[in-house]
Amino acid sequence: MASSVDLPEPDAPTTATTSPEVTARSISRRMTRSESPLFTVLPMPRALRTLLSIVLFAVSGAAACAEKSILVFGDSLSAAYGIAQARGWVALLAERLKREHPDYIVVNASISGDTSSGGAARIGKSLQQHRPAVLVLELGANDGLRGLPVAQMKHNLGRIIEQAHKAGVRVLLVGMKLPPNYGPEYTETFEAAYGELAKRYKTALVPFLLEDFAARPELFQADRIHPTEAAQPLMLERVWQALRPMLR
Repeated sequence: MASSVDLPEPDAPTTATTSPEVTARSISRRMTRSESPLFTVLPMPRALRTLLSIVLFAVSGAAACAEKSILVFGDSLSAAYGIAQARGWVALLAERLKREHPDYIVVNASISGDTSSGGAARIGKSLQQHRPAVLVLELGANDGLRGLPVAQMKHNLGRIIEQAHKAGVRVLLVGMKLPPNYGPEYTETFEAAYGELAKRYKTALVPFLLEDFAARPELFQADRIHPTEAAQPLMLERVWQALRPMLR
């Protein structure tokens, strides 16, 4: 067991000699020892600096652990297609969270043009990378626009939800509807798929992301598919109503 410790310069006190050109530094050989041989107190001020560093590290680590993420996993409707990224509904969600739930952040993993099969292929990596607390799943619109089998879409979305649940992630499923020109049988089956998935997997559900303004052409871009900047707050409100109770 060491009985003393040499403190390096400049912690040791200085003592001036009679000559102004020569300064001798006496090296402190002090150690404050408790009765227990396992506990040693370093002299100040080095001990104070060490203690402060430990406290700051602990506080920053706790803050990092307290921060939770919401992973938005969608297509062009969530990727702010055709408008500034900062004006999309996901960016607006991030702003609202800063005000109302600062312990949450948003990660937007949406890809324009993505289908349910594309999402199923990449969900594992996204969950591992971002480790979200909540998954907002907004996929399927491109499946419907391409006339892909609804059963295939349900299977892919089910795989995504299953992987999220396995990772302990809460899921909010965002539904869509198709224009009537796809025929009543296909459009009705497509719309019902989201409710069936939500019931099967016991997830939260937004029945229709474009509710209340789907029939207002002034809120859509020239392609008549993608909402304008003015429609983004309406989309956010639709998602927020279902998402807010999930934030805990």
